[in-house]
Amino acid sequence: MPRSVNHVASKARRTRILKLTKGYFGARKNVWTVAKNTYEKGLTYAYRDRRNKKRTFRALWIQRINAAARLEGTSYSKLMGALSKAGIEINRKVLADLAMNNPQAFKAIVEKVK
Repeated sequence: MPRSVNHVASKARRTRILKLTKGYFGARKNVWTVAKNTYEKGLTYAYRDRRNKKRTFRALWIQRINAAARLEGTSYSKLMGALSKAGIEINRKVLADLAMNNPQAFKAIVEKVK
């Protein structure tokens, strides 16, 4: 008796990956093994970089807060220390947004903790 294989399912699996690799360069878009490896590697990069993105944004917020704080005559570390000592719980994301888009509010916060 001949061997029965589910060609419909295996072809669908390959087609799904090849659709996902559409737009890649060279053999990465149409050769099954290369496309599969490229796709899996891409998922690894995506997982890693979702975590790196958080690091990068935190660093950006700190730079923005530091720049705005220095315009007010203090440094980032002194400002953050004073904020915690004064009991003001405001995160870096919001503080950086205030420093960029609402300098008067940022200045008011700095004056309150001085």
